[in-house]
Amino acid sequence: MSIWRHAARGLGGLLRRRMRNQEITEEIGQYFEEAAADWRARGLSEEEARRAARLECGNPVVAAEQVQSYGWENGVRTFLSDLRFAARQLCRNPGFAVISAITLALGIGASTAIFSAVNPILFKPLPYPHPGRILTIWNEYEGARSDIAFGIFRELQQRSHSFETMAIFEPWQPALTGGTEPERLDGQSVSAGFFHVLGVAPALGRDFRASEEGPNGSKVVILSNRLWQNLFHGDSAILGRQIKLDGDNYTVIGVMPRGFEDVLSPSAELWTPTQYDQQQITRDFNSWEWGNHLRMVGRLKPGVARARAISELDQIAHTPLPQFPRPRWASLDHGLIIDSLQKDVAHTVRPALLAVLGAVILLLVIACVNVVNLLLARSGQRFGEFALRGALGASKRRILRQLVTESMLLSVLGGVLGIAAAFGGVRIIVALSPADLPRLDAIHLDLPAYLFAFAITTMIGLVAGVVPTLHISRNDMHTGLRQSSSRIAGSHLWTRRLLVVTEVALALVLLVSAGLLLRSMEQLLRVNPGFQSSHLLTMQVATSGHEFDNLPSAPEAGDRARRRFFEQALDAVRRVPGVQKAAFTSFLPLSDDPTAIGTYGAQFEDQGSQSGYNVFRYAVSPGYCLAMGIPLLQGRLLDEHDTANAPQAVLISASLARRHFGSRNPLGSRLHVGPRNRPWYSVVGVVGDVKQTSLAIDQEDAVYIPEEQTWYADDTLSFVIRARGNPAALIPAVKAAIWSVNKNQPIVRIMTMDRMMTTAEAERRFILIIFEAFGVAALILAAVGLYGVLSGSVTERTREIGIRAALGASHRDILGLIVRDGMQLTAFGVAIGLCGTAASARVMNSLLFGTSPFDPLAWAGTTALLMIVAAIACCVPAWRAARVDPSITLRSE
Repeated sequence: MSIWRHAARGLGGLLRRRMRNQEITEEIGQYFEEAAADWRARGLSEEEARRAARLECGNPVVAAEQVQSYGWENGVRTFLSDLRFAARQLCRNPGFAVISAITLALGIGASTAIFSAVNPILFKPLPYPHPGRILTIWNEYEGARSDIAFGIFRELQQRSHSFETMAIFEPWQPALTGGTEPERLDGQSVSAGFFHVLGVAPALGRDFRASEEGPNGSKVVILSNRLWQNLFHGDSAILGRQIKLDGDNYTVIGVMPRGFEDVLSPSAELWTPTQYDQQQITRDFNSWEWGNHLRMVGRLKPGVARARAISELDQIAHTPLPQFPRPRWASLDHGLIIDSLQKDVAHTVRPALLAVLGAVILLLVIACVNVVNLLLARSGQRFGEFALRGALGASKRRILRQLVTESMLLSVLGGVLGIAAAFGGVRIIVALSPADLPRLDAIHLDLPAYLFAFAITTMIGLVAGVVPTLHISRNDMHTGLRQSSSRIAGSHLWTRRLLVVTEVALALVLLVSAGLLLRSMEQLLRVNPGFQSSHLLTMQVATSGHEFDNLPSAPEAGDRARRRFFEQALDAVRRVPGVQKAAFTSFLPLSDDPTAIGTYGAQFEDQGSQSGYNVFRYAVSPGYCLAMGIPLLQGRLLDEHDTANAPQAVLISASLARRHFGSRNPLGSRLHVGPRNRPWYSVVGVVGDVKQTSLAIDQEDAVYIPEEQTWYADDTLSFVIRARGNPAALIPAVKAAIWSVNKNQPIVRIMTMDRMMTTAEAERRFILIIFEAFGVAALILAAVGLYGVLSGSVTERTREIGIRAALGASHRDILGLIVRDGMQLTAFGVAIGLCGTAASARVMNSLLFGTSPFDPLAWAGTTALLMIVAAIACCVPAWRAARVDPSITLRSE
């Protein structure tokens, strides 16, 4: 018979089962009649012929069953029968089914969701050709990464021979005008080789040319596919069109491919060439070309090892040449930091993500242990059923197949719920993730991760499901029939107790980790930021270049126009009802503004030419410290008399005063900030320290300069408004006040200072929420496992408990017996868990702030919580044991 006829025959047997059975019955009947006729032909009577035919053919029912057992369709029918029986078994025990399925779903869903988030950031190759050849290059300052100056970029570009291409980039946030309101766009100013380094070319149009760089280069722009679709509706005639950015006309020369991912600036929507002047590199150290505010990347030549490139750059850094002069702040004395782009993108979040990955692995292990525990308890209670089925003729193979089917059905239910949990988990992770989490757009449900978690839990479930059958093969069936299921279940009791101890130990590791993070966050929120954040509204205003830079008079006229706009806007804001104080600043603490150039070199008059400090430079309006609530410690604050024509005045932070002057009086001393060809600033006051970029980082050296006395006018300033009531209620009025002076200036990043402080620590909050969720889940799973073991123990010990009660044991005695049993298991788990926690706490140290990895409050609090939950889990089966009626128990024996 051909395979197609065989398949068709089997399919027909499945779809037309009654008709197929009728055909088999008719065939057997016909064979019986033919055999009877044959015996009649041999001379037997009718009755004797039929009797001889029955002896020859056998039982027709048995014969029909034998015929029906042949063919692949019989296996399918048996599987469907097993599946229906398994479904009935789960329906008869809904509690077991629901708890097992939810436990599996929790383990599968959580592990899949977390790995889906971690994989594109830490492990998945970047979406570029040969991404391993792309390196990032940083200046090293005091052991940390620091930006690169344009002069250093040109030197490395000309002296290095290991790189195919090098490029620099910096944030660019132009204002798009022409609509109802000016719109601020996120972009990058890049050198001509930027896209070549990434290995990606525009899908429409062309890349930048080297001739378009420099101060006289053409104003051209490349758009992202998303911006092209949103603003220009995917118009294919976009090439050559001009758009107005910062008041200037930019020609669109290209559109990037759909799906292009700029991992160096995920929010970037457009790109333009850098405008640095190479002639200034050797002409003036005080020019923008020597400011450390650029990031640098390079693509290695094919076949060049990373170690060779690192060695070459290190040699260049430590062997300066006369034709490549370097100022003090760009001397490269500390060398360069070179890393792969993959690691560089994730270096700030790598420890946290690895900790989260470890936590979800622990949770997956706890979920698997819990499922094994439940399956062992369930199968132990069914041992009598298995023995009876074996005594009635069922083979061990048949029982094994039934158990495998039940385990598979349970795994499928958990897997279906798990994929739903994974989808929801990925969405929750994306929603809770900090905005600066790298590759956030690349986080999607990872199918291989889901299949891996599903396969692990299914395999473990299958192993746990077939253990009872293996036990049957080692025991006499008659012994199994004489013993109750509850007694046989005791054979797995020690295994289940060991699993519960494991669950408790792993749960404690997660709970203590969550407790340490919670304590760390509490300490972080208690940190004094150095200003009063309540009732404080902030917003950033960026002036467009055309209205201020292209004035017909001298270049200084543009700076004067900018300053005049900000002064008039500040006066308008101060007149808004509800505004108590208002000021502006070039750098806003905790804002993490990508376009702000916050740090500059500062040198006091009594220091040598090669010494100085890196400080945060604030160009502020009079009244800034009062509006922010920064305390004055010595001298005076900046006021309206500190104008452009007045003596140069500056405030310094207390940390800078202590660092340089110690116990001496700093008032009246002089220093340079930034360019050294400018007049000296005189220290007129000392103010309190302010947290600059993070509550957890001490970077407090700062100087405050009157905005009119800075060597250039900032084109982007942040307004700080202290309100008498709710600061958010002032937003419409304040925006209207600023636009009453000039409606073409975009206003962005509007938020209260309280919210900004919360946003600044979003990464720590994200990790804390993840660990708290895992800790709670582990606590629940451990409690369920403990409850299951004690509940099974009560069932197994019903006769013992009945005898104890009959002999005079009180309810309190029986309660104590069961609770004591459960708490002993918990104590063993806690003891083991504390040892494991000691190891994991050291790993958590990098995520903590102001908290020891062995913080006694976190350890004691989480341990006590686990013990309390365990005691509650013990009480329910203990209460059931205390209500056992001894007369009924003894009669049943």
